[in-house]
Amino acid sequence: MKTDRKLSAWRTLSLDRFLLGVPHYPEHVDPAFLERDARRIAAAGFNVVRMGEFAWNLFEPRPGQYDFALFDRAVEVFASHGVSTMMCTPTATPPRWLTHAEPDLLRVTATGAPHRHGSRQHADNTSPRYREHSRRITRIMAEHYRDMPGVIGWQTDNELNTSYSESYSAAAASGFRDFLRERHGSVERLNEAWGGRFWAQDYLDFDHVDPPYPMAPVAANPSHVLDYHRYLAHATAMFQRDQVEILRAVNPDWFITHNIGVIRDIDMRGALANDLDFLSYDVYPLLKDEFQRAGHAWLQAVQLDLVRGAAGNLVVPEQQSGFGSQPGFATVVPEPGEMRRMAYSSIARGVDGLMFFRWRPAHYGAEIYWMGVIDHDDVPRRRYDEAARFAGEVGRMAATILGTTVHMDVGIAGPDFDNEEGLKAYPLGLPGPEEASGPLHRHCYERGIACGFVHPEDEIGRLKLYFVPHWALWEPRWTAPLAAFVEAGGVLVIGARTGAHTPDNHMIASTPPGALRELAGVAVTEFGPLPPPGANALPASHRTPPHLAALPAESSRRRHAIATAGGTVDAGWWYECLAPDQGTETIATWSTRFLAGVPAVTARAVGRGLVVYVGSFLTPELVEMIFPPLFARAGIEPLLRNLPAGVEVTRREAADRQLLFVQNTRSDPVALAGIPRATELVTGARIEGGTLDLEPYGCGVLRPDRTV
Repeated sequence: MKTDRKLSAWRTLSLDRFLLGVPHYPEHVDPAFLERDARRIAAAGFNVVRMGEFAWNLFEPRPGQYDFALFDRAVEVFASHGVSTMMCTPTATPPRWLTHAEPDLLRVTATGAPHRHGSRQHADNTSPRYREHSRRITRIMAEHYRDMPGVIGWQTDNELNTSYSESYSAAAASGFRDFLRERHGSVERLNEAWGGRFWAQDYLDFDHVDPPYPMAPVAANPSHVLDYHRYLAHATAMFQRDQVEILRAVNPDWFITHNIGVIRDIDMRGALANDLDFLSYDVYPLLKDEFQRAGHAWLQAVQLDLVRGAAGNLVVPEQQSGFGSQPGFATVVPEPGEMRRMAYSSIARGVDGLMFFRWRPAHYGAEIYWMGVIDHDDVPRRRYDEAARFAGEVGRMAATILGTTVHMDVGIAGPDFDNEEGLKAYPLGLPGPEEASGPLHRHCYERGIACGFVHPEDEIGRLKLYFVPHWALWEPRWTAPLAAFVEAGGVLVIGARTGAHTPDNHMIASTPPGALRELAGVAVTEFGPLPPPGANALPASHRTPPHLAALPAESSRRRHAIATAGGTVDAGWWYECLAPDQGTETIATWSTRFLAGVPAVTARAVGRGLVVYVGSFLTPELVEMIFPPLFARAGIEPLLRNLPAGVEVTRREAADRQLLFVQNTRSDPVALAGIPRATELVTGARIEGGTLDLEPYGCGVLRPDRTV
């Protein structure tokens, strides 16, 4: 069912149903469980299961000997109960007989140590031999399931690069050199792209190039590092393409997707996404919050917005149900109602298919405490009841939800692989573009303002305000769409450092912001790092002895603030001195030390719109200072006014309908005021204008009588 429409944040899915289900692992239980599992899964209102992603050892228990009996039986039993199967290629876990016979298939660390069998993602996707084996098992499985009606689509591999992405094997080094030959054409061009004259890094031959090892005593070339990560993303996409081409050739009616986990050396707008019918993303909000400590509800929202910004509506093959754990970590347990709430939050942000991970927890292995919809003792309890409630509700609304996209008034440029990796190659202790846009996204999220991610190559004209978060690597082709957006009345906000580098990760030779200099009407005459708010040193500081780490560095005393007529806020991360062109207005200045009085934020009218340049990184306080007047100018209003704390609101829409999703992310009931006349689709109740009461973790889906 190859989807030929280009990647867009507004792309819908071409599925014939709203996928609702669970990953199921027939290999983990006695086959006698299958009939009962299928009956319960169907009774819950589910229509799909996912299986097979870690079962290569069962599909091919010995070299060249294939056994599909267990999974054939599972597919048939589920189909007999009206439940379809999304099959997976099992290449995340090659069998031990393969890695024992061919140890060169394993990834190699920067120190030269090979990965060992016994976990997952230990095989080297850059290895031509492993790609041969991947193609072989994919072809065998595809041909076997070609005419089995219960199999409706495929997931490639599982969470590519989530656990590990790099390899320093001989195969990886050889593939890297081939990638460089293709990208640069000649070694002379390579030397130019990498600035080879610095530290004697000119090459006479591509065969002299190694991957960029973590360097001692100093640092690797950032252009070299960027190209290496471009290669890893390319190699990952080509590994997947092998499988996609086989699956499409065998049965063009199958959909094909991949479930992204951690976004590591994955270009979500590159070949990996373009080869698929749609992207999928695994959602574990409580796990992500254990690592990032930023609030699980907002983290779920921003990550889904980011993935949707790459390729449009998506599917969640793994949505958190119970608590999750591996030997090194664990999450808290979702409280009653919270599993359903998190699932509704996913749908609100463009998800058109959702599977609760997992049906039943494993009784052995590294995830015995990764809980499922039912428990180890096979007894359905509150999670099963909650999942069934959710599936019944969504099943009734499915036709209304499908075909809608998420409305956005505010767009954040992203995702962009080169800009994320370009900064990682020379980080300066700064947050990457996605992280740096967090204060703006969170500001909008907490106030019910429709915000998401949109790449400049997408339809940015559908937005009212567009923020470019510090994209140092600027492609000249992006400037014209931004100019057209502003001419037509849009508000463009450009973050510091944007346009300061070339696509090779060199500093530009002209005055920043380079290709955006004329559009912004401002020149950057000086710049430098600042400590993050509250820090006692620059984050780029290194090799500080532990007994000195708590002491303040000189940088902590050289703080700067930004002022407007309405007040002053502390700046963090970075400062730039701005020189406005004639006709460009200063709307905020630096107010401290030698920067006092120097323009910090400028605005220039262009056509019917406005270009704002911010000479620092966003903090919550700086967002609160700068953006509300810009929202007012752009005509941006909250989807619901006076949104109580902990309530999130999102709008999905099509030409003939709008749907307001509201979720209470907290454990206390809440009342929403100012609700328009609408039908509440979860319960079927009418709202004649006024209030909507939400229970703890309560959810509502409103279809207003009038669209706006």
